[in-house]
Amino acid sequence: MGLDMYANFLHAAPATAVDFEVENYGELHYWRKHPNLHGWMEALYRAKGGRDASFNCVNLVLTAEDLGRLEADIRAGNLPPTSGFFFGESDGSEIGDDLRFIAKAREALAAGLTVFYSSWW
Repeated sequence: MGLDMYANFLHAAPATAVDFEVENYGELHYWRKHPNLHGWMEALYRAKGGRDASFNCVNLVLTAEDLGRLEADIRAGNLPPTSGFFFGESDGSEIGDDLRFIAKAREALAAGLTVFYSSWW
């Protein structure tokens, strides 16, 4: 049990940027217990109109602009300290993996795919 985090892709864009249902998607990236990244994603989810109180098992579209802001915040060490039940701790060792995700996500967007984030805890 704990925080499992996923980046996936769709071949067609959903009708909304948050809280959409998906059935057929591809896997792009996976993180285990990286709460600070999850906290960053939750802030983005709220900014895009997401209303789920727990930010659990909901979907969030990531745009090229979102990825640019995320990369800048990762490089500057500005992911928000985040905690939660069985979330674990971010310790800074995740930076290389986070940047690999951003590169993969940008490639997916360039190929015309929609990238989205989801989590389960």
